[in-house]
Amino acid sequence: MRIKPIQLQNSNQLINDYRAQKEQIKDFFHYHPFEDFDKRVTDLKNRTFNRGKLTSILLEMNNGWDAPSSTLQQIDRLKDENSVVIIGGQQAGLLTGPMYTLNKIISIIKLAKEQENKLQIPVIPVFWIAGEDHDFDEINHIFSLKDQKIYKHTTKQAVMSKKSVSHLEIDKEKTFVWVERAFRDLKETTFSKMIFDQIVSCLEQSNSYVDFFARLIYQLFPDEGVVLIDSAHPLIRNFESSYFKQFIQKQKLLAKSIYDTVQTLQQKGYSIPLEVEEDDANLFYHDENNERILLKRLEEIWVGKNDEVDLTTEQMMEIAEYYPTRLSNNVVTRPIMQELLFPSLAFVGGDGEIAYWAALRNAFQLFDLNMPPVVPRLSFTFITSRIEKLLETRVIELEDVINDGIEDVKVNWLMSQQTPPVQQLFSEVKQSITEVHRPLRHLAQTISADFSDEAQKNLEYLHEHITYLEQKAWRKLSDKYERQLGQFDEINHALRPNQVLQERMWSPLPFVNENGFDFIKNVIQIPNLSLQNNHYVIFFT
Repeated sequence: MRIKPIQLQNSNQLINDYRAQKEQIKDFFHYHPFEDFDKRVTDLKNRTFNRGKLTSILLEMNNGWDAPSSTLQQIDRLKDENSVVIIGGQQAGLLTGPMYTLNKIISIIKLAKEQENKLQIPVIPVFWIAGEDHDFDEINHIFSLKDQKIYKHTTKQAVMSKKSVSHLEIDKEKTFVWVERAFRDLKETTFSKMIFDQIVSCLEQSNSYVDFFARLIYQLFPDEGVVLIDSAHPLIRNFESSYFKQFIQKQKLLAKSIYDTVQTLQQKGYSIPLEVEEDDANLFYHDENNERILLKRLEEIWVGKNDEVDLTTEQMMEIAEYYPTRLSNNVVTRPIMQELLFPSLAFVGGDGEIAYWAALRNAFQLFDLNMPPVVPRLSFTFITSRIEKLLETRVIELEDVINDGIEDVKVNWLMSQQTPPVQQLFSEVKQSITEVHRPLRHLAQTISADFSDEAQKNLEYLHEHITYLEQKAWRKLSDKYERQLGQFDEINHALRPNQVLQERMWSPLPFVNENGFDFIKNVIQIPNLSLQNNHYVIFFT
């Protein structure tokens, strides 16, 4: 593999300023994202963690997914009082979801190895599966390419409830059919059957979508020691009991802190992906059907957003004490809970996550915590040898396609295939007709107003016929150069599908199918992958 760092041009202003550590944004964080790891280790020494209980839970959870020995060894290292973790997370998408999920795990692993080498203490990579999330529509699909058209390939399992993904029983029969269909859209390679069989084996051993996700991750990362945690697992929820009580007790201060900080950030011109109000409870309640209900607090009464439930503060405290599995975190309390559980050296996140973490510094301080260093994850675009050759054939700049897509380049190329160019020729004809027609319009004006209007409509009619010929000319040209235009589309689908980065659209499946599971290991082993660069192009050779 070859790599090339490039600069993305379309990042939002907050991320640009954060990477540059500009004064107006860095004060919303406690640490420099790349330079304060020694300081963070010193700060962590002043805190205590129930490592024995945590490692016991992680061992039981990961053994349930048949985690590799490398993972079990890392969990055991977490007992060391000097050990720390690099942590990040994502939802449990089908076939791991978009490629950026794997890019995040790669980032966590790379940073953990780098900092263990520098700090000479155990640094453990941890991936937090957001099993408590309930939006099934966000994870129930991948995008596929067939006949140079992108379509959404969605599982046929219908989910009408708001149960957490961790609690959804996976329909193995429908998911098997879904996996078969996903493979039908791929070119068969020497790896296809082996990969299909391993995916099906993971499916057969899974009861939930989180199980399926975790088992696939361990197929992709068997030797890297990444530790998975399902945030919705009952063992973790029970372990979080005392922390839920803290969230309940400090709800008013917490909600106001977030609300005020978001207002401040917006006044500075930053867009924050958080909708917040001062009565937000920042917790979910799970009813007797395990439906997840977002709570708000009205004085001493905690109610569902749509009045589904009505609880007093005393009842909330009792639930946290005796039935903590009936509570779960939202996007605000999840980072704090993560920090309370783990000795985190750093959090690794995407641009959207970093944007809302910017609102959390004062919230962390309410719990006598410093927000850990927040490190932007690695971002990749993978390029096959075929796409590289097409770029050379069409003389197209790689960075331009990744940043802006190829449509304008494609249209300009097609226009240049005729002399004079089609658009120029038809524009000149319309101008000529307008000039030749001018005396007729002038005559019509001297006769009557209604005749003048008719003359103007006559000119428009002539223009419409020219436009019709122009459109037909474009269609004929498109047919004539169908193969070449198809190459432009192929490049665009590979590098800028639907006008987004490749990693946000494509599943890892096509890359694994083409290169085998070892392709992930090969990426991890690439030297000089610095998290300080905002994007890399990786060429398959």
